[in-house]
Amino acid sequence: MTPWDNGERPVQTPFGAAGWLRVISRGLVLGCVTFGGLILLLLVRLIERPLCGVSRPVTPYITQGVCIAAFVILGIQRRVEGAPMPAHGAIVANHASWLDIVTLNASKRIYFVSKAEVAGWPGIGWLARATGTVFIARRAADAKAQQKVFEDRLSAGHKLLFFPEGTSTDGRRVLPFKSTLFAAFFAPGVPRDMAVQPVSVVYTAPAGADPAFYGWWGDMSFGSHLLKVLAAPKQGQVVVRYHAPIATAEVTSRKDLARQCEAAIRAGLAADGISEAAQ
Repeated sequence: MTPWDNGERPVQTPFGAAGWLRVISRGLVLGCVTFGGLILLLLVRLIERPLCGVSRPVTPYITQGVCIAAFVILGIQRRVEGAPMPAHGAIVANHASWLDIVTLNASKRIYFVSKAEVAGWPGIGWLARATGTVFIARRAADAKAQQKVFEDRLSAGHKLLFFPEGTSTDGRRVLPFKSTLFAAFFAPGVPRDMAVQPVSVVYTAPAGADPAFYGWWGDMSFGSHLLKVLAAPKQGQVVVRYHAPIATAEVTSRKDLARQCEAAIRAGLAADGISEAAQ
């Protein structure tokens, strides 16, 4: 049974002097790399935007470099299986943690689709806006307008990444996929030569830690979870498993596309012995 089953949270233990030393040392380096990268990105964007408009030929490489460096600083091992597709379209993945953003950006130059509230979060919101995140509101009244934004970015050639579960979990299961955003691939103005690539993100906790160590869900605060990861004396690993792309022209509906992506991602977690992913 995981904490997700009964609503409990893993017991938090004091970090101790050594833990706080790791928080400070890792946190300072990570902060310098992150915000140094942000400043560099904004400076490059001053030139990139007037010359290239919505296109971003340079700045995504800065984002990717910062995320790769973050894994080195944190000490989390990262392994990539399969290959990101070269075709235009989108990536979809299971959602377990704020670490997913770092994990998936490190593996591929992409643009995230995020809930609108994130834009107002201190620090994270600034980073998200600077890196070209697409913000969507989840109110039914805004569905059409949000779908249009999604379609425009796809038509511009941006490779978008979204989490069809609609929320994060403890990383030990996959929730049923929502098919709403998949509808953009069947809109009249969107090219039919696109594909959607499912990706399984599988976290392994540090030795002896709760299996859901990297999971960030429910009412967990970002700050406390970040401190826990920074303080860990040992780190685990994450596997990014790219599955075969699904051509949108070969799928009849958004619901069918969502079902195929969900099945592939569940199988990807089950391959690592996470049997609950198949439920």
